[in-house]
Amino acid sequence: MVKNTFKILLIYPNTMMATLIPMHVSVLSACLKQAGFEVALFDTTYYKTEDVNFEQKKVDLLQIKKFNLGDSGIQFKQTDIYQDLKNKVNEFKPDLVAITIVEDVFDLAKSLLAAIRSYNIPTIAGGVFVTFSPEEVLGQEDIDMICLGEGEDALVELAQKLANGEDYSNIRNLWVKKDGGIIKNPLRPLKDLNTLPFIDFDIFEANRLSRPMHGKIRTMLHVELDRGCPFNCTYCEAPALRKKYEECGHKGYHRQKSNQRAIDEIKFLVKKYKPDYINFNAESFLARDVEDIREFADLYKEIGLPFWCQSRPETITEEKIKILKEMNCSDLQFGLEVGNEEFRRKVLRRGYPNHKIIEGLKIVEKYKIPYTVNNMIGFPGENRELIFDTIMLNRQINPKTMNCYMVTPYRGTYIYEDGIKKGYLDKDVKTMQVLDGADNMKWEHISREELKGLQRTFSLYARFPESEFDKIKIAERFDEEGNRMFEELKKTYYERCYI
Repeated sequence: MVKNTFKILLIYPNTMMATLIPMHVSVLSACLKQAGFEVALFDTTYYKTEDVNFEQKKVDLLQIKKFNLGDSGIQFKQTDIYQDLKNKVNEFKPDLVAITIVEDVFDLAKSLLAAIRSYNIPTIAGGVFVTFSPEEVLGQEDIDMICLGEGEDALVELAQKLANGEDYSNIRNLWVKKDGGIIKNPLRPLKDLNTLPFIDFDIFEANRLSRPMHGKIRTMLHVELDRGCPFNCTYCEAPALRKKYEECGHKGYHRQKSNQRAIDEIKFLVKKYKPDYINFNAESFLARDVEDIREFADLYKEIGLPFWCQSRPETITEEKIKILKEMNCSDLQFGLEVGNEEFRRKVLRRGYPNHKIIEGLKIVEKYKIPYTVNNMIGFPGENRELIFDTIMLNRQINPKTMNCYMVTPYRGTYIYEDGIKKGYLDKDVKTMQVLDGADNMKWEHISREELKGLQRTFSLYARFPESEFDKIKIAERFDEEGNRMFEELKKTYYERCYI
């Protein structure tokens, strides 16, 4: 074990006020600490890096109920983000800086690293964006090496070799700048999740476990139950990640912790952090076999805290939902995405009929578990009529909340690659986060302004009687009359729908 003389500063550039805790940062910290290193974190979540924060945008779009993070003592930081980072470096004196980057925050990440350039600290970048855009990321002046794929073992090995003054250019998963060139090492095998240490939330500020949920602020514990996804949605990076590993001979990208291992971790974290709510971090929790869910439920009885998880509508069965209800599940989330069956099958590669969605969600309603549905608009080839197919599907169910996201063509997704080939995306397209989509995507049948108007009125169309559709159509417009109508209808929405 290495002595605690080598220090790693983790930097987490985040979308402003996006309050989910990043699993990858938490587990990297745990792995480094287990290996004997000292770790600190610089987290940008509570800095004013945008005009309107992520959670407030969702409130404005009627996707979540109003809330006040101030009730939990959370306020925006009033200090300068770049000076605070420099102060952190001066105080902690790291030997290595490790930054995680997703596409939405690439510009923020670059500006943070530029602010500490003069310290000449070795810097490594990782994250899914890095994995799919390695040349672009490593081409940045302030990044010395990158990690492709999973980073737990690679980052520990890097820290050990740096601490011992050894050559680190041959570490698997890393691309390293050396002698004017780049050394590109192959991927190492996938990690057995059962061998990971329990995740570490100590590196975060105490109030980072606070998260809005249906207008209330919860102290929420996030626990990784599996990694990867067995499905092939065109808007997700998971299929390409699975393919990348399989091409290197590494099978089993979608992995799951054993039920006992997961429960042991939850017990430990509950005792340590005393949450009132748990998020089961799994891509599609109900895709598990019912006997596996039952075993997990039996073990979870000792914990019993309310929790939420996400899944896909076609994975719902009455037996599974009954088990979740008995476990104290207080919220579920499902991806509907689009309402036209043919479009969903051909463009999204999600091939199940609407009646199965409706039947499944009626089972959830029968057991009185509140649920959220995720919808997406702005796919290539989509028009107003297809978007209304999605709205009409939402009108046939009764979710507690509805999300309407913009299609976001992240690097590594099929829709990104296909968009480049077919010309509706520029190769250097700038993606924002899922509420805003991409800045210069080309749509054949609809304008970006119309898409944004439909996004902000989506919940109104889905909830209000059709007799009010004429008013809602006015509220789609971003002119004086449209904005005034939207504010009027928004007030009515709160009165009718947020009891």
